[in-house]
Amino acid sequence: MSKKAPSHSNVIGIDIGGTGIKGGIVNLEKGKLVGNRFRFDTPQPSTPEAVAKVVGAIVAELMTRDGAPDKDAPVGVTFPAIIAHGVAKSAANVDKSWKGTDVDALLTQELGRDVQVMNDADAAGLAEARYGAGRGIKGTVLVITLGTGIGSAFIFDGKLVPNAELGHLELDGADAESRASAAARERENLSWPDYAKRLQRYFGHLEFIFSPELFIIGGGISKRTEDFLPAMHLQTEIIPAQLQNNAGIVGGALQAAMHFKLVK
Repeated sequence: MSKKAPSHSNVIGIDIGGTGIKGGIVNLEKGKLVGNRFRFDTPQPSTPEAVAKVVGAIVAELMTRDGAPDKDAPVGVTFPAIIAHGVAKSAANVDKSWKGTDVDALLTQELGRDVQVMNDADAAGLAEARYGAGRGIKGTVLVITLGTGIGSAFIFDGKLVPNAELGHLELDGADAESRASAAARERENLSWPDYAKRLQRYFGHLEFIFSPELFIIGGGISKRTEDFLPAMHLQTEIIPAQLQNNAGIVGGALQAAMHFKLVK
């Protein structure tokens, strides 16, 4: 049976993390994956060259599937770092040799096609704003991912303001993510009520500074919001993310499609 013709509404998204690298084919009309994700463990050490090879293998596998985009279609990639003009300005949970690396150029050469690289939390926020919990919301929406650290995306009128590192605001004399991340809760063995108090302090601080229309909580802990949200009292509505673990893949693909003018 012959392979179906490539889809022009589909784009590949790749989400690079400290422990895993996953990718999928994203339908841009629906903001959903076509078929299952494909994942490899992040190589150790996670050098630029080693990670680029894994990204190449994932893209190659996805391109064999029904619904794969055209071979010249761009690929969207998310990366756990501050990204400015395609260059990694930091290196969180990956090899420190990434700092200063032109991630865009590296992956463009590896894949032989256009690539758009962005911060992983920004990608998740963009996906939620377009397809998920923040869809249609005017004004400021803050998407906060609670995991190993605290990632953040600043959305205004549905548009991303990139590289808002709100997990590094000072909270009670410390880096906020060292006090209020999901990892901090586990490390300190905090009960849910005690963790809710930490989050109350953090989100209350964000609320005072930015006066957002909406907070969206992402990360794996978004599945457990019933354990802490009822104990929090903010003026701003705060709700769980909808796209969960696919948000990075979807947002990365969307950003690539927008950058290369496949969608508005």
